[in-house]
Amino acid sequence: MKTYIRLTTALRAHWAEIEKRASEDRGDISITTVIIWVAAVAGALLIAGSIGVLITKYNGKLSGI
Repeated sequence: MKTYIRLTTALRAHWAEIEKRASEDRGDISITTVIIWVAAVAGALLIAGSIGVLITKYNGKLSGI
């Protein structure tokens, strides 16, 4: 039971430290992160658009399958 109490106390202290640091770090998004997210979204839209074009192009041939 002592181990459980020590573990609980340690976890609460650790969680308090995480919350403290998280509140200090918010709002600090680097330009690199923004560039990566924009590139990822653009790539996903490009892939989805390409798949849409291919499905439209071969729709007649796929309906016989």
